[in-house]
Amino acid sequence: MAIVPLPRRPLDPSDISGDVSGHTSGDIPCDAPGDLPCEAVRQWYENDLGWATVPGTPVHLITGLRFDVLDVPAEAGFAALRHLGPIPGPGSPVALRDGRLWLLVAAGGAEEVPGLLEWLDWGDLDLDLTAVGTGGHIEAPAPAGGATGRGGMREGAGSQGAAVWLRPPEPGREVEASLPTMSALGGAAGTPDLVRVVDTVATHCHRVRLRRASTGPSESQPLAFS
Repeated sequence: MAIVPLPRRPLDPSDISGDVSGHTSGDIPCDAPGDLPCEAVRQWYENDLGWATVPGTPVHLITGLRFDVLDVPAEAGFAALRHLGPIPGPGSPVALRDGRLWLLVAAGGAEEVPGLLEWLDWGDLDLDLTAVGTGGHIEAPAPAGGATGRGGMREGAGSQGAAVWLRPPEPGREVEASLPTMSALGGAAGTPDLVRVVDTVATHCHRVRLRRASTGPSESQPLAFS
């Protein structure tokens, strides 16, 4: 099924709440684990990874350029990752913030998600699944290798407060090669299939929704994640 992407528009910095004046003094803490200065966080993303950020504090990453994001409840996201096994990845970044799991997918993927959900017969359900793409942004998790490290994270980590990387991006490595994409669009060899990822995530979002409707939210259990 051919899905025509929506027209792209540039990010309006006024969409970011808080200070968007461009003032990013190096001694301003970024509300991230370890209280790293915002300028250090910004330089790690812009210089080490080549990811665009929005002026202001705290640091936000622009989506729709190098990657898009699937934003799902953490309980559903962890269940989906267990089901997918080594997909997405290895190396496909995943972050956690305030009980929400962020799965990075290929740029342009967010525009495909509504059509995929309809095609997969999920379109009429409230799944609490959103896709952030062109014109959007996410809070920048603390740089990997500093406050967060990698691997061994528990499901409860990052459930409140600042965003953290569960599977961080690696400087010097092109993130695009590891991100789920539409196979028909000519993704790199071995790139995870976006259709499978979206269907799996939607399935677990629906299961969590039904379980919470009948029994209430369940307590998260520890999970080693790498």
